[in-house]
Amino acid sequence: MDTTKPIAVGVTESEASRAALAWAAARAARLRLPLVLLSVLDDHWMAGEALEALPYIDVLRTSGEDLLKNSADRVRSQQPGLEVSHEMLEGSIGASLGRYSGKAAMLVLGSSGQSRGAMTDRALQAAAVADCPVAVIGPGKADGRGIVVGVDGSEQATQAVAFAASEADVLGEELTVLYAFTGPNRWIRAGLPSGSFARHIVEEEQVVLSETVAGLRQDYPGLAVHDVLETVMEPADALVRAAATARLLVLGSRGRGSFSRLLLGSTAHAVLAQPPCPTVITRLKKLA
Repeated sequence: MDTTKPIAVGVTESEASRAALAWAAARAARLRLPLVLLSVLDDHWMAGEALEALPYIDVLRTSGEDLLKNSADRVRSQQPGLEVSHEMLEGSIGASLGRYSGKAAMLVLGSSGQSRGAMTDRALQAAAVADCPVAVIGPGKADGRGIVVGVDGSEQATQAVAFAASEADVLGEELTVLYAFTGPNRWIRAGLPSGSFARHIVEEEQVVLSETVAGLRQDYPGLAVHDVLETVMEPADALVRAAATARLLVLGSRGRGSFSRLLLGSTAHAVLAQPPCPTVITRLKKLA
């Protein structure tokens, strides 16, 4: 994570947003980074020739600025010495937060707290286009232990593991590296041979998992690392279950099974719709 940039957090009046603000402030204080509070005036209020909406735009802008100021004052009282600023953005929420993410070390947002199938609008939109890691925080889910990271052999997953291992080492937490795939059963049910074929597929995927964690014990000799291969549950379900009592869940933005045109992979999308604990979506860093 870039330690030359501030941590940015989206602020609304929801319970999840308040949890996200507290989480972001604690992280910024621990890392000695500035904290920037963001609010977005959604541009759908300004579309077209709807002059009758102008008074409401001013009300919304004033309300947002008051929320930012009050939230910043509360953080300063709770985290003395933390550098806190705030900024009002204008435009579509996802795009505005995505553009701002280039200035941030991490973007922190509250979840909608709704079940899978409902769009976690702000988090999904921002995570899909952000240039920095995106943390999605739900209310009452910050007291877990251990860090879980989802892997699948992709380059994105490798960088997610690096992020998760560093976090676990600094925080003194155990790290669980989970590789979930639905195994050979779906192919066997489709009529393909079983027996040695099934064993071969599982063995190949176990190699992927082993290679993913191979360097961790050397890089972090004091870190407890657990590797788990899940072949029954769907990846998102397995990750949600494994991280139900975790301190942090880390995922890459896309796995090896995602189409390159998709900005956010299906597993990350599904997990963000029901984050079991504070969840970080890492971004792939392209090397020059």
